[in-house]
Amino acid sequence: MTSSTRPLLNRRLAEFGTTIFAEMSALAVQTGSINLGQGFPDTDGPEEVREAAVRALRDGRGNQYPPGPGVPELRTAISAHQERRYGLAYDPDTEVLVTAGATEAIAATLLALLEPGDEVIALEPYYDSYAACIAMAGGTRVPVTLRPHEDSFRLDLDELRAAVTDRTRLLLVNTPHNPTGTVLTRAELTAIAELAVERDLLVVTDEVYEHLVFDAAEHLPLATFPGMRDRTVTIGSAGKTFSFTGWKVGWVTAAPGLVSAVRSAKQFLTYVSSGPFQYAVAEALALPDTYFTAFREDMLAKRDLLAAGLADAGFKVFQPAGTYFITTDIRPLGTVLSEEGDGFAFCRALPERAGVVAIPNAVFYDHREAGAPFVRFAFCKQTAVLEEAVKRLKALAG
Repeated sequence: MTSSTRPLLNRRLAEFGTTIFAEMSALAVQTGSINLGQGFPDTDGPEEVREAAVRALRDGRGNQYPPGPGVPELRTAISAHQERRYGLAYDPDTEVLVTAGATEAIAATLLALLEPGDEVIALEPYYDSYAACIAMAGGTRVPVTLRPHEDSFRLDLDELRAAVTDRTRLLLVNTPHNPTGTVLTRAELTAIAELAVERDLLVVTDEVYEHLVFDAAEHLPLATFPGMRDRTVTIGSAGKTFSFTGWKVGWVTAAPGLVSAVRSAKQFLTYVSSGPFQYAVAEALALPDTYFTAFREDMLAKRDLLAAGLADAGFKVFQPAGTYFITTDIRPLGTVLSEEGDGFAFCRALPERAGVVAIPNAVFYDHREAGAPFVRFAFCKQTAVLEEAVKRLKALAG
């Protein structure tokens, strides 16, 4: 036992305790509730992709350490995917890096590119690992808040410009955006690109939901905009697109200097990971367009099912243009049911009230009061599960 009075946990991480996802998932188990909190599918992805992983295991491909940057087959497949989809040509040998999911890609990128005192502008609410990774790198996070406007959350470009200072090192952009479901428009991305060029900023874009855009929305990688190819680190993931979140296969595409910097940090995190799964993901990325279309249409139907059920139960629903999450405002439920607009209290009470688990959006905010009345539900579940959740949520409407 140490006699020191100094806390055991690094002070940069002192504000980060057990994640809300762990708490809510445990609550789901304790109460037998339907877990619409954590964003993972409850069915596996394509059978042919699973078989590709089995084949790689049996053939001895990836059972030992794969190459540090990732297996050549996957790097080539990532490069081909970016060019086929977006016209972005990346050299598989110097401009692609495979990571242990998008979470490691974010961590390695921020550890590589930040020094203590650097400011990072992130769109708030943001995925919880962003804040922790910025803190571990010694950076300072500067949130720019997406605010509700009619049926969606919008970015205030004037607020974004005003947030940039001489200490700003990079912009951390997530589109399609978790948790709000916002997909940044061409005009918004153009303005972000112009700001980055004008102020000579690096940009990190988390695009893991690139294949889940709905209605009239369109996913436009920031790296395709003028002046952005050489200053943008783009992060992708197989987990969200192919429903194999446990495989933890992600990637970075960027100019050689940026990839080299990220690889320098990444090699001291996991070094390498997911050997046989890398070969399977290489085959998955080459699936025909019909797979991606069917995947999107299935999620769209599930979105509409849950959104209608939430609206019927009394929630204000912000219809997501992307991702597999729906953000709701609980205040229309009334003072008592909404716990006076306190999302934390509401989510902790919801399992007993309705047998459903959700996540309070306030955990994704520095400005907790700005996110207090908002609650996120995941719709990446089987249709029958969503139907049962909708039936249970009707209890809130009396």
